[in-house]
Amino acid sequence: MQETSPDTTGRVHARLRTAARRSAAVFFRWPWYLQVLALWVGARLFSLAVLAAVARFQPAGPWWGPSPSYWQFINIWDAEWYSRIYETGYPDTVPRDDAGNALENEWAFYALFPLLVRGLDAVTGLGWNLLAPIVAMAAGTAAALVIYRLFRLRASHGSALWGVLFVAVFPVSPILQIPYAEALNLLLLAGALYLLLERRYLTAIPVVLLMCLSRPVGVPFALTVGLILLIRLARRRRAGFPAPEAWRLTALAAAAGAAALAWPALAWAATGDLRAYTDTESAWRFGDLVPFMPWLTMARNLVGPVFGPVLLAALLLAVTLYLTSPPVRRLGLELQLWCAAYLLYLLVFLNPQTSTFRLLLPLFPLALSTAWLSRSRAYRGTVALTFAVLQIVWVAWLWRWTPLPAGGDYPP
Repeated sequence: MQETSPDTTGRVHARLRTAARRSAAVFFRWPWYLQVLALWVGARLFSLAVLAAVARFQPAGPWWGPSPSYWQFINIWDAEWYSRIYETGYPDTVPRDDAGNALENEWAFYALFPLLVRGLDAVTGLGWNLLAPIVAMAAGTAAALVIYRLFRLRASHGSALWGVLFVAVFPVSPILQIPYAEALNLLLLAGALYLLLERRYLTAIPVVLLMCLSRPVGVPFALTVGLILLIRLARRRRAGFPAPEAWRLTALAAAAGAAALAWPALAWAATGDLRAYTDTESAWRFGDLVPFMPWLTMARNLVGPVFGPVLLAALLLAVTLYLTSPPVRRLGLELQLWCAAYLLYLLVFLNPQTSTFRLLLPLFPLALSTAWLSRSRAYRGTVALTFAVLQIVWVAWLWRWTPLPAGGDYPP
């Protein structure tokens, strides 16, 4: 076998480095939106490859036989609930067991995504299996563009682009091309935050209303806007807060509060049951909601009754320190408050389980603060690569359905 000389190897490496620099130079000469789209489409193709590969090892489950196709594999879990809403709508009454406890039903899933797909089907006749992934993919792509514009209000082009890449390859990012409402909600949330930062408060109202009909993020958003209003009122003497702007922000706060209650109110109106939505949510909890308690219970189950509270206290301290760290404060008041309000919402209302990873997606502004931790390309590239590897773990562990020996499963 002929050996390659060190000089030949060096020339090959030099040519590769030159080619890489030329490719990067061409990439950065593109308009910003083509750069964002290239990163996003590349990330989604990677997710497609991961999903398709893992599907080959999917055993027969509740939805399909073994080794389903990619299109079958992405239409499982909550995608089935959304497809039911697309086909038949919502029940007139909340189904309950003999003890009066609500059973799992469609009222836990907000209407905007499946009704948007139904509307497009009425025009095109293409059906759920094709239209639902297209809507999710289109919404996610639009969200990437809006996220970039949001990040550019606080960061340079390079940092904003890295922030978008971190969102694109986040471990749960395959959900952004699956028939779930996450991609649509991400688009609307990013748009609402962008308008909030731009202080276009009245323009934000219809966006916030649609956002609150896509996924349950209305309560923390209303809290965020309310806190911003109070802080600006407290600082008005030294920072200025003109009366017309104050009234517009007040209108947004009131509209956000009303929008946060819109879905429970619609469930009440449709079923005649005041607790239609809250009882339905409890059906997935195996018990009524007790604020904060599920986190303490989970911590105790994981590490015991003594170290459980210690673990939870350490986690809360770490989150608090991170939210008050310089990279997060650099996001600005609005985005910092949003992240804090959303985490508080999860702490109060969430029953922590494996689906908690997916529910961290609305914290996407932290992708920019993660990019700010270091300007090193090695650091940023390592973060992106780590996210991509964890994406494989998430799909193989959680999206792939595997029955547990004691029954049940780990939901994604």
